Amino acid sequence: MKLLMVLMLVALPLHCYADSGCKLLEDMVEKTINSDISIPEYKELLQDFIDSDAAAEAMGKFKQCFLSQSRRTLKNFGLMMHTMYDSIWCNIKNN
Repeated sequence: MKLLMVLMLVALPLHCYADSGCKLLEDMVEKTINSDISIPEYKELLQDFIDSDAAAEAMGKFKQCFLSQSRRTLKNFGLMMHTMYDSIWCNIKNN
């Protein structure tokens, strides 16, 4: 489970480097760290990215990891992600 979480967290910033813009990534992160969004709602919001039952289960477990965190931890995670979005590496690809 910890390996799955690490792999998903590593994949998030790479999405920015793929010339996709970062808006989709930012929206996904916001939905992930929003404790008001339940697991079924989260899966529905990200249905375009779920292509199997195993992926749906993994996304549910991934969201549960964030639901188990304190609001302070979620706020700090959001701050870390925004720091990455504003990094020189994301800005180089967008220029």
